[in-house]
Amino acid sequence: MPTTSPAKQIVSLEMAQGLLQKAATPANWQLTPERIQQTLERSVAHRFANALPNDARTIQGYLDSLHASDLALACACSNGNAGAWDFFVAQYRPELYRAARAIAGEAASRELADSLYAELYGLREVAGQRKSLFDYFLGRSKLTTWLHAILAQRHVDACRRARHTESLDDDSDSGDRVSLAAPTPLASDPERERYLAMLQGVLLAALGTLEAGDRLRLAYYYVEGLTLAQIGRLVGEHEATASRKLERTRRDVRKQVEAALRREKKLSDAQLRLCYEYAREEWPFDLTQALSARE
Repeated sequence: MPTTSPAKQIVSLEMAQGLLQKAATPANWQLTPERIQQTLERSVAHRFANALPNDARTIQGYLDSLHASDLALACACSNGNAGAWDFFVAQYRPELYRAARAIAGEAASRELADSLYAELYGLREVAGQRKSLFDYFLGRSKLTTWLHAILAQRHVDACRRARHTESLDDDSDSGDRVSLAAPTPLASDPERERYLAMLQGVLLAALGTLEAGDRLRLAYYYVEGLTLAQIGRLVGEHEATASRKLERTRRDVRKQVEAALRREKKLSDAQLRLCYEYAREEWPFDLTQALSARE
């Protein structure tokens, strides 16, 4: 199991017990508050890496935002519990195959999905202990979203290995072959922060190109929470006109964002979908400054 983090002092067993009760896991999964506490410590340490909070209320608020059932399932599967694994295979295998087809196409989808099971179970050992990929799931996103991210990254890694291998001479014995084929290291929440940072950057850039009236409508709607009727009165338009212009602006912004992510960030359709999935799971952007209605 992973080592504990400095967050141990503020993630109590009572907090872990609360999450375990919220998850309502079957008794035969044999999960204990102590085991859940280990994962919560790592999740809190990862979330508050720059400034670990000192008050229990902030920590509890973060724990309440986690996907408790998914986190408990990941912990039980990491432990190698047979009942949890049966549940995971029955519930998630069809989704894994569907996601793999969307990412890699029909021909390569089954191999891509099936190759993930060994890593999830943890055939690799570190310091004499089985290392499961589930240990890296921290509950901030849905388990399906996290699995999609891993599948997408594995597909990218495979494409890179194929390109590097094809570019080498057949008779080359260079040690570079091994280093070029090495997969990208897996972060604790794979690619999430990178995707969200890219999405935020291109979104702010797109908002910066809008005309003043379009920015004002967005600000009234998203920052100040006004209704379409209220916005219409403030900008001197009929409610239907304000609605139509707001929808047009949203559509234009989305087109700009997607074009920038594909052109500048070189994201595939699958990676683009992941950006949106992460943002929908937990909207992380404060657009107050970018859309100030008082400018």
